[in-house]
Amino acid sequence: MSELILARPAPTGALRMRYGSAVSQFGDLRLPEGSGPHSCAIVIHGGFWRARYDLEHVGHLCLALGEAGVATWNVEYRRVGEAGGGWPGTFGDVEHAARHLFAVASDHRIDRDRVVALGHSAGGQLALWLASRSAVAGDLDRGAALPLRGVVALAGVLDLRRAWELGLSDRAVVGLLGGTPAEVPGRYAAASPRELLPLGVRQVLIHGAEDEDVPVGMSEEYHAAAVASGDDADLVVLAGAGHFDPIDPGSRAWPSVSDALLAMVGR
Repeated sequence: MSELILARPAPTGALRMRYGSAVSQFGDLRLPEGSGPHSCAIVIHGGFWRARYDLEHVGHLCLALGEAGVATWNVEYRRVGEAGGGWPGTFGDVEHAARHLFAVASDHRIDRDRVVALGHSAGGQLALWLASRSAVAGDLDRGAALPLRGVVALAGVLDLRRAWELGLSDRAVVGLLGGTPAEVPGRYAAASPRELLPLGVRQVLIHGAEDEDVPVGMSEEYHAAAVASGDDADLVVLAGAGHFDPIDPGSRAWPSVSDALLAMVGR
């Protein structure tokens, strides 16, 4: 089963770079063969924002994308359970990591005009939040919009209020944002992709029909709202697929993910 990907040894060969001084403020850059300039995916792992899950398991996805000719920037970030994790540190880290990639893009032959964000589960929420960065207020300073070409969200937690209502992973969103929707409504409004629509960027949502961790209805409802807001968004529901199939290059779901990503970066 694809959740076994969590236990597989991570692939080697990526260049680890720091974007901050905290232990978890780093990322792994993997470049494909060839002289470039390369398209690139900013990869944001899931794990319901908790520290016990890290970036290693999505290294297999990054390796597969590299073999398809796409560079990857696999981002680690401070998570709930470590100093600075949760609101606002987790969000600031993801943004800083993305801006670091754009700052060093020319040094690594990365085409700044063909950068997309790809996130799984909680990482899907962070990837869509990243695309909406210029609209975010609250405890975070406003920043210039990041020039992302689009976002691919895999089994994403795309509505944080709904995640709280459903009690996903023992209401993990309360740990992320520091309270319930009634207690910190501004944080939910500033962090939830559903409440940030329209994002103004291309979006592809991919979700397994048999996902027991994040119900497929979350992507279906978000997709309907995104289209109604005027966003360019597609939804792909994978029959028979569970939560981890979209990040497993050995699964039957993988071609749908690879095809969507390659189309988005123009390959």
